[in-house]
Amino acid sequence: MERLDARDEESDQTTQMGYEYYPQALGGAIRRAWKATGGIPILVTENGIATSIDEKRIAFMDAALREVRACLDEGIDVRSYLHWSLLDNFEWAFGYAPTFGLVAVDRETFARHPKSSATWLGAVARARRIASASSASG
Repeated sequence: MERLDARDEESDQTTQMGYEYYPQALGGAIRRAWKATGGIPILVTENGIATSIDEKRIAFMDAALREVRACLDEGIDVRSYLHWSLLDNFEWAFGYAPTFGLVAVDRETFARHPKSSATWLGAVARARRIASASSASG
């Protein structure tokens, strides 16, 4: 079986796994789930992007969280947003190559190194709001 190499797949329009991404779709998914379930509270339990470019991860989270905020503003009961994932992890088809995590893991020493995206999301959580669009990536 040929091993997939995620490092060869990433571009401006795709993730390390070769997938297109569109963080704004989260708002549509929340609205659809809300409507289909008759208004049961929504828990976003896994939302993230495999990228070696941390600014891309920050922009992805910013856009996704703005969709969550828009849904809240519409009266949808969204109770959680959990980023996927805290740590760079193992993906069955790609091994350790995709980097979803807010924290990098050195596979030799297992040392953890928080990325700037962890700092960004922590600041959003502490402020309990998303910064203006002009400061989203910094």
